[in-house]
Amino acid sequence: MKTLLHFFNQSVERFYNNIYLWENQGGGYQGTTYRETSEQVYRFAAGLMALGIKRGDRIALLSEARNDWVICEFGILFSGAVNVPLSVRMNEPDEVRFRLNHSGARIVIVSALQINKIRQIRPDLPQLEKIIVLDDIPLISGDEIPLSAVSDSGDLFLANHRNLFNETIASVTPDDYANISYTSGTTADPKGIMLTHRNYVTNIEQGYSLMDISENCTTLLILPWDHAFAHTAGIYCFMGKGASIASVQSGKTPLEALKNLPKNIREIRPYLLLSVPAIAKNFKKNIEKTIRAKGSFTEALFGLALKIAYSYQGNGWNRGRGLKLLLKPLLCVSDWLFFRKIREGFGGRLEFFIGGGALLDIEFQHFFYAIGIPMMQGYGLTEASPFISSNSLKSHKLGSSGRVAANLELKIVDEHGTALLPEEKGEIVVRGDNVMAGYWMNDEATRNTIKNGWLYTGDLGYLDRDGFLYVMGRFKSLLIADDGEKYSPEGMEEAFASQSGFIEQCILFNNQHAYTVALVVPNKESLQISLREMGLEPASSEGLKAALKIIELQFQEYRTGNKYGSMFPQRWLPAAVGILEEPFTEENHLLNFQLKTVRGRVVDKYSQRIDYLFTPSGKNIVNDINMASLRILLTGK
Repeated sequence: MKTLLHFFNQSVERFYNNIYLWENQGGGYQGTTYRETSEQVYRFAAGLMALGIKRGDRIALLSEARNDWVICEFGILFSGAVNVPLSVRMNEPDEVRFRLNHSGARIVIVSALQINKIRQIRPDLPQLEKIIVLDDIPLISGDEIPLSAVSDSGDLFLANHRNLFNETIASVTPDDYANISYTSGTTADPKGIMLTHRNYVTNIEQGYSLMDISENCTTLLILPWDHAFAHTAGIYCFMGKGASIASVQSGKTPLEALKNLPKNIREIRPYLLLSVPAIAKNFKKNIEKTIRAKGSFTEALFGLALKIAYSYQGNGWNRGRGLKLLLKPLLCVSDWLFFRKIREGFGGRLEFFIGGGALLDIEFQHFFYAIGIPMMQGYGLTEASPFISSNSLKSHKLGSSGRVAANLELKIVDEHGTALLPEEKGEIVVRGDNVMAGYWMNDEATRNTIKNGWLYTGDLGYLDRDGFLYVMGRFKSLLIADDGEKYSPEGMEEAFASQSGFIEQCILFNNQHAYTVALVVPNKESLQISLREMGLEPASSEGLKAALKIIELQFQEYRTGNKYGSMFPQRWLPAAVGILEEPFTEENHLLNFQLKTVRGRVVDKYSQRIDYLFTPSGKNIVNDINMASLRILLTGK
């Protein structure tokens, strides 16, 4: 079994002059070859050794996506140390402080945009010895040193201690830790997931069984690079094939980088993109906005084109079969009129997305499949490095999370750990060399998660008779009826928010009650426009009542006989709706830094509102509490 160091060196030897990293610092994209990357990695690794870093030491990395992120990570690994990647979305000092102290990081590597997060808690980091700064900015203490100085000292170390450098590399084993990646910590202190070199190399090979990458492939890696999905699927899997990754052009603020994304996609012209539901939602919104701007006739024609594509393609597994084949000429016309032009907006070479991170609503999957850049949904956990399953261009079923990766055992078990048959729902458990070594300094959590070598994911799912995995959501999120029956709400919540222009955010709740209730953050802009088109003032009593009825109608669409009447079991649709006066955000801690709703915090904050929804007056959507909440949302007072 190889280490990541062997894996890296092998790629450098095979793809010496291929471009590995593309970066735009303002003057257009410039490429860095595998050879050039290797030289910078060695210099930095030797510089870390010159600072006294030893095998097994922890070094944290807090930076936006850029070439230096990859160079620093591999430099850490070649020095024999362990990388502790930190999310740039963490804005609370306690979040950063906990991870640095818990991991025992001796050094933190940080960009200019992130350095104040370290400076403000520096007195609370007794184990931290040095702060390596990636950018040319004024340094305020002797603990802060520029990246260039570390690399320069690496040159001297290599000149004088080359044998020690080589011995350190040779001493790293497949079972040494490569990363300690922390969970978001939504319900307790974050857990540090220990991933070894063996875990990663195994999972890279498993990833190749799920997706095809050639050395001619290029991707714009739009997810944060500390994200487990981007880390393995992007940085490592592309490297192993001699392919190229590009970073999004950064700016002075995260918003500037976000604005650069469409331009960067057209410049890089990626072959594939890694995506999560939040990004897919924005892409779809922008496409629909562009179509809508062309007028009602074009919008109607585009809607017809989508319907033709949906009918022809089915769930992908049955694409073009039977009478569907008759629709192919119409599909070709639709592609010529609309879909090919949309693909040009993504650079013209994009063949598919790989979707992960969370459940992706089936409507999004149909949409992107229709326009000719299918979003192949996958499933994984950081604890599994993270690949577990994925759809692929060769074999896919929309709505599923694809087939299980090679050399990985997966079974569905009941509450007693007994394996279930196909189509039977239970907990997803996996076993393989990609499963984490455990949680850093948390033996109890490790024992609760890994049992007899099996990783218990905490996710509900089933395998169908064709071997496709269906993931239904977290056990902790399940709706539980008064008769004990359980159902995952995540697919419903995603559908409500994505298919209705009037619902921005939504969570469902049922803990052994007779019916399910919904907490809803409405889309205030859509409501205001609709009410004014009806001749109503949004803040008036009549306007508020009409708005509540509009929201109620959104859920009625999922009742039998209506537009989405066959999507979900009727018993789990919400019978009462509570309107919230503010959205879920990172600032109010109802979203974590991965932009996932922190369900427990929402339920705790609105516990009284939830209790009211199980009363006769609360069941009527036009109630005083909803009226007051909606008025605050629409008017700010």
